[in-house]
Order: sequence, then C-alpha cells, then structure tokens
Amino acid sequence: MSQGISTAHSVVEPSDTSRWIAGFLVALYAIITITPLAWIILTGFKNPADAISYPPKVIFTPTTQGYCNLFTTRSRQTPEYIAALPATEAHCEQIARADNTVVAGTSNYIPRFVNSLIIAFGSTILSVGLGVMAAYAFSRFKVPLKDDLLFFILSTRMMPPIAVAIPIYLMYRELGLSDTRTGMILLYTAVNISLAVWLLKGFIDEIPREYEEAAMVDGYTRLQAFRKVVLPQATTGIVATAIFCLIFSWNEYAFAVLLTSGEAQTAPPFIPIIIGEGGQDWPAVAAGTTLFLVPILVFTVLLRKHLLRGITFGAVRK
Repeated sequence: MSQGISTAHSVVEPSDTSRWIAGFLVALYAIITITPLAWIILTGFKNPADAISYPPKVIFTPTTQGYCNLFTTRSRQTPEYIAALPATEAHCEQIARADNTVVAGTSNYIPRFVNSLIIAFGSTILSVGLGVMAAYAFSRFKVPLKDDLLFFILSTRMMPPIAVAIPIYLMYRELGLSDTRTGMILLYTAVNISLAVWLLKGFIDEIPREYEEAAMVDGYTRLQAFRKVVLPQATTGIVATAIFCLIFSWNEYAFAVLLTSGEAQTAPPFIPIIIGEGGQDWPAVAAGTTLFLVPILVFTVLLRKHLLRGITFGAVRK
C-alpha cells in the first residue's frame, strides 16, 4: 500500500499565509500608531520656525531650544543689553541670547509634573487598595443586593465628566478642596474605584476558594488567608488594574482644568498653554508632551509581563 503525502493541517495552527497577513496588519497598525508619537518627539528638537513650516520638515537641524523654553521663562532685551552681558556657559542661556532674550527664571512645568506624579500614583494606590477589598467581599461573601450594588458601582463610570462637573466644583469650593492635591486624589479615586472593583472581582472569582479554606484549616485567620493566599494569586490582576487606573489619572484633563489652577494643577492642562513669543511655542509643547509620556511608558514596560498575563487571566477554562 503506497503512502501518499498528507495535506491535512491543524485547525488551530495558522497557515503561512495567515501568518504573513497577520504580521503585515500588525506592522501596519504599529506604523500608523507610532507615527504621531515619533512626530511629537521630533518636533521637540525643532526650532519654532521648523515646527510650523509648510510643507512639514522631516530633515532639520536638531536643537534643544524647545526643552530650554519648556524649563525656563525668558525676557526679551535689546541687542545692546545682550552684548553688554558677561559670557555664560549655560546652554539654555546661550540659546536665549541668540534669540535676543535672557533667562528670567524657571518655568512651572516641573511643579506641574510633580503634581501629576503625586495625584496619579496616589489615586491609583487608593483605587486599587479599596477596589481589591471590595472585590474580595463581593466575590466571597453573600452581600445583600449584590448585583444591584455592582451595577450601581459600574454606572458611576458611565457618566460623562461634564455631567457632574458643576456639582463637584460647588461641593469642592464649599469643602475647601478646590486646587488641592487631596481633592484631586479623592476625585480620581472615586472615578477609578468602579473600574477597579469590576476588574478585580473577575480575577478573584478565578481563584479557587479551596486555597483559602485550606489555609484557614491550618490556623490562618480570614485576613491572613486573604493577605498570604489571595493577594499573591491576584497579583497579575492587581497590576493590570493599576495600569488602567494610572493611565486615566495621568491623562485626565476635564476635571484638572475645572478644579485646579495653580497649586495642584497637573501637566495636561499646563502643557497646551505654554506660550512663546508670537504665539504657541510648539517645540516646548512637544518637549513637555514627550517628557510627560515617559513615566507611564516606563511603568507599563516594567510591568508588561504582569499586564499581558492579567488581561488573558481566565481566558482559558478547564
């Protein structure tokens, strides 16, 4: 009996054509999404004229003028006044003098950036901490009207910010929380906690109850079993939830514009109002945007393995 060549293939493993098509689509999507980001980074190294030139310049002479303008404030002076000044080795001062200006002081970008760090990470820690405890309670205990409560928690996420902006503004003004870091942390925590509860409940539901029961049989209390058994098992879900909460708090704009103006203002409402001589200083705006992307990018890259595992957790059931 002659043996023929089998043409059968697995229904699970993709064919070579499918791989090529999928690879092409992924590469095309990556190029489309990365292009605006790359353009922002390049604009940060242009001078103001190149930043607004038409047609747009792809090849240009790099300069750090945008970053110098981002971190300093400048004052225009006469050429005679500039010539009478002593020589300086400060790089930003040299760039300013070439444009007949002098550095008058530091800008407010760093304080606004620090506010973003404190508010975003503070609200993320609170949201995830409260969310994991609430999710554990909904997952393990018989809570009266549990489904209704879960839907109510989720419904708070459905409201657009503008729908509650005025009531929150009036309430914050009466409580003295306007333009404070504490007020923004509490607000972002209230917004993010619904997302945290729903995401973490799904992760905790996937953890078998038998693990906790075995721990309590060995003498652990409920709290000890939660801390030493459930939390380590839910690490991937906690990390994934923290990243999503951080992204919202880091990028939030509407409430930051309405409720902050000085002491607690974050970077998102500050970056668009960076004004240069004669209008918007686009290289400084691009430089501020580039630096603003770094913390969230680093945080996500460092925890990317947990993020991927967390997103796919429970996707395959036995």
